[in-house]
Parts: sequence; C-alpha cells; structure tokens
Amino acid sequence: MANNKIVYGVDLDKPVTPLMVRDALVECFFQAHLNDAGLGTDNVLINKDYIEGIVRKTFEDSGDDFEKPTKKSIINSMDKLKTFAANFRDQSVIKKHAGEIMELINRLA
Repeated sequence: MANNKIVYGVDLDKPVTPLMVRDALVECFFQAHLNDAGLGTDNVLINKDYIEGIVRKTFEDSGDDFEKPTKKSIINSMDKLKTFAANFRDQSVIKKHAGEIMELINRLA
C-alpha cells in the first residue's frame, strides 16, 4: 500500500533523483526563510529566485554544479545552508528541516 508521503514536493513512493532533491532543498529553504528574506516584496517568484540564488551559491562555493547535483554536492550545500540558517533559526527547526532533506538524500543511489 502506498504511503503517499510528500517531502517538499517529492513523492516518496516514486524514484528520487538528485535534481528532485536539489529542488526540494530550494523549496525547504524557501519555506523556512520566506518571512526573513528581507526583500520587501510579496512577489513569491522574486523571493523564490532570491532563495534559489542562495542555494546556488552554496553549490558554487564548494566547486559543485547546481545544474548537475550529486548526492555529495547536495550534502555539501545542505551543510552550508545549516550554518547560514543558524544565524537566525532555532537549532531544532534546522535539525527538523535537515532531517527531512536527509530522508530524500538517503533515497539516492
């Protein structure tokens, strides 16, 4: 029987790809920081682009390719995002979100 669990848009009943996990990481960070983006705009697309830019930079800072993520590059990015988020997020919230992304990462080959 299917469990129909969805984690940041990823259906856990289906195969999970690195691109799906990368996009889930962006969505996770977007949801967690939507109110703290500091953009002064209600335009969700602008805010999402801003958050994607932050995630993209974490890939680039590690010499990884945002467009061709690997399990290792996603973990590197997530570690950098956890450090970034520690400046204004409670550790329990960071741990919860990181655990959800790790659930996806652990489904990668």
